[in-house]
Amino acid sequence: MSLLGIDVGTSGCKAAVFAEDGRMLAMAYQEYDYQHPQPGWAELDARQVWEQVKQTIRQAAAGAGGDPIKALSVSSLGEAVVPVNAARQILAPSLLNFDGRGAEYLAGLRTILDDERLYRINGNTLGNHYSLTKLLWFKEHCPDLYQQTDKFLHWGGFVALMLGAQPAVDTSLANRTLLFDLDRGDWSDDLLALAGLERAKLPPVTASGAGIGSVSPAMAEELGLPARTPIVNGGHDQCCNGVGCGVIAPGQAMYGMGTYICMMPVFERRPEPAAMIAQGLNTEHHAAPGQFVSFIYNQGGSLVKWFRDTYAAAERKSAAAAGIDLYASLMAEMPAAPSRVMALPHFTATGPPQFISDSCGVLAGLYLETPRGEILKGILEATTFYLRQCFESLPPGIAVSVFRAAGGGSKSDAWLQICADILGRPFVRCKAPEAGALGAAILAGVGSGVFASLQEGVATMVQPEREFYPNPSMQARYDERFAKYCQLWPLLQAYLRDLNRA
Repeated sequence: MSLLGIDVGTSGCKAAVFAEDGRMLAMAYQEYDYQHPQPGWAELDARQVWEQVKQTIRQAAAGAGGDPIKALSVSSLGEAVVPVNAARQILAPSLLNFDGRGAEYLAGLRTILDDERLYRINGNTLGNHYSLTKLLWFKEHCPDLYQQTDKFLHWGGFVALMLGAQPAVDTSLANRTLLFDLDRGDWSDDLLALAGLERAKLPPVTASGAGIGSVSPAMAEELGLPARTPIVNGGHDQCCNGVGCGVIAPGQAMYGMGTYICMMPVFERRPEPAAMIAQGLNTEHHAAPGQFVSFIYNQGGSLVKWFRDTYAAAERKSAAAAGIDLYASLMAEMPAAPSRVMALPHFTATGPPQFISDSCGVLAGLYLETPRGEILKGILEATTFYLRQCFESLPPGIAVSVFRAAGGGSKSDAWLQICADILGRPFVRCKAPEAGALGAAILAGVGSGVFASLQEGVATMVQPEREFYPNPSMQARYDERFAKYCQLWPLLQAYLRDLNRA
């Protein structure tokens, strides 16, 4: 028997079939673009994406050969929701978290709900990237659609519903709405009342790893799945990434290395709101029972993509045609020593603690003889320095002794060694190349009885490949570079803000 993990993201979806020992038997991927129908809008065509999700499931199931799929689960992007009616029909596109619609409601919400009160209930502070303001926008600007909507579903619950499950959302994704009570594990009547939204428009909250239905006969035939395949509740993609690389207990942290570089520590008790708010940190249920997580992040992966597209545009085309990993080739050009190039990674809006949006990027220390490999290493170091600033100020009760890496960037030995040297912690890379899909598959195994617990599933399916330890001499050199990095933004703050407004 095998397990199917489906991972739906902002720019692509994948489906992977795993044997019960963690070996990947088949994987399929489809890429898609989000739409910009008007300036400031960003949405996914839910009908198109659903068709592509089905294609990946069909391809992965066919590639699994004679190993029948026992159960499936879905990992998905966070805040975006899809409106569907009672007949499981898609009613509108899905507004992404960086869509500007809904920002107009923040001022009014702040007059009735201060950050500390919201944090005590939900574990987040107000922001337009959560589902709440998008739901308010639908209610005011599309009243007929709002009335026709039976449920606003996060992508994990939406895919599960379309496959045949009952409407559901897990606690990690429910948290991304700002309407969820973290301690009660259910929708907050107080927050719903303050927002003027109905509980009936939201699905029931169910734990990750719980059964929520089975694949319908029609879908089973269309996708090549066994009839009545159990569907198990999944989770937020970052939480599933954590499960897929074995990060399920306090003292561990997932280090996601994709478009976003995301540090996700695990802890079992909620810190005081004031300490978390001061660092811009959220609190969210993990997919692991009884555990919480928080996210420290920046768009470091986007900076690496920018470097590739700017400094190796011609090579990108030839590498794609030849099947060469261009990222690996570019990283092979990096010097062994710390880079002389100091970067300020404000190329786009930053993450916690300051969420800076009115700055811009800086590359300092350039000479005529500076090679592009040194620039790339300076960028990788800077994105890690940024996370170290927040990491060193974690509130009491959140501690990290080891990182487990996930995502495309984790394939690079050089990048992982930079992270270990700067952060002063061991980094573990696991064998599974698709941690999010593997995490969903493990949850599918738990919910279908293949594993007695999440701990058993992780122990069986997650296989460490290599550990990267901090190099004491490099760590000392990076400590000096970090001290200089910390001076860069305060020195240039006023100038860069004026430059960005010009």
